[in-house]
Amino acid sequence: MTEVTLPLKERLAWLRLIRSENVGPITFYRLLDQFGTAQKALEALPELAKKGGRSKKIRICPKNEAERELEALDGLGAQMILRDEAAYPPLLAQTEDAPPVLSVRGHSHLLRKKSIAIVGARNASINGCKFAGQLARDLGEGGLLVVSGLARGVDGAAHAASLASGTVGVQGGGVDVIYPKENESLYNEMIARGCVVAEPRVGTLPQARHFPRRNRIISGMARAIVVVEASPRSGSLITARLALEQGREVFAVPGSPLDARSKGTNGLIREGATLIENAEDILSQLNSTRNMALEERKTPYDKRGYSMPPCEDQLRDARGIILKSLSPTPVSVDEIIRQCQISASIVQTVLLELELAGKLERSPGNAVSLII
Repeated sequence: MTEVTLPLKERLAWLRLIRSENVGPITFYRLLDQFGTAQKALEALPELAKKGGRSKKIRICPKNEAERELEALDGLGAQMILRDEAAYPPLLAQTEDAPPVLSVRGHSHLLRKKSIAIVGARNASINGCKFAGQLARDLGEGGLLVVSGLARGVDGAAHAASLASGTVGVQGGGVDVIYPKENESLYNEMIARGCVVAEPRVGTLPQARHFPRRNRIISGMARAIVVVEASPRSGSLITARLALEQGREVFAVPGSPLDARSKGTNGLIREGATLIENAEDILSQLNSTRNMALEERKTPYDKRGYSMPPCEDQLRDARGIILKSLSPTPVSVDEIIRQCQISASIVQTVLLELELAGKLERSPGNAVSLII
């Protein structure tokens, strides 16, 4: 594979853009498609936010702030990998809301390996942790990288058992923040023998809102996800749903109906997840032809096609119509295009303006809603 690394100036611009106010991953890529480079997108942000109805100036990440973040990573012996660079996890790069930048500590070459995610309850049973560890060990020996969330319980057991074959932990906070503290020894081993990645900036303390975003990275990196134990409302089930949306296979380990930690996994099986009892069940399924559809790489950065933005006259006429079609209840962008009978490029541009103005929120399934 040809190495792809963006020039330092554009890397800084990518980091500044994703760290700017109201710019999430999907907005980031819309901006990149429309303006061609992150630098040009940065220059366009104030005017776009103003057209979306923002009265005060949008905060754009200063260059020196981005430089300090890169320096902090360097001081940790870490690095930043951009979505369009060859070192970025190949399957994650396919997802619509892939993090534009990832902070990485440890052995970054592991990110290119074919991977499997193992997740489960933080308060897992002794048998659940033991099974997760055996599964991770066997899958690692079968040639797969084990990905999980570095949490207590099933995550920690899976990581510890697969250190020898390769494992990646995805953080909810900054790549340098150890959470939970009881996993400090495991975290240090991961840095020495495995790899740790994070989407938030260095030093970010994990908060509840960070974990669903972390979960979509776990599932996005993997060819499939295995849920070992999970209560009906656990984060592991969120990860499983995200995996299905991303076109990944979902495996689940059955458990006793008397144990609340098995209700989530048993429910997944009822809904169509594949029941597994050992690593061979997973390996044979992944090696079948129907599981080979996932591509290993997206179009390289320098070959992406850029779209021409609509003219101002078209946008002026469309803004009121599109705004009236929105409400606090999420609606799909495709439905807006159909109902308003306005071209996709115009709708996307107006939605971009509203989002940068802080008036629009994006939801899974390409849906948007007004922020009241």
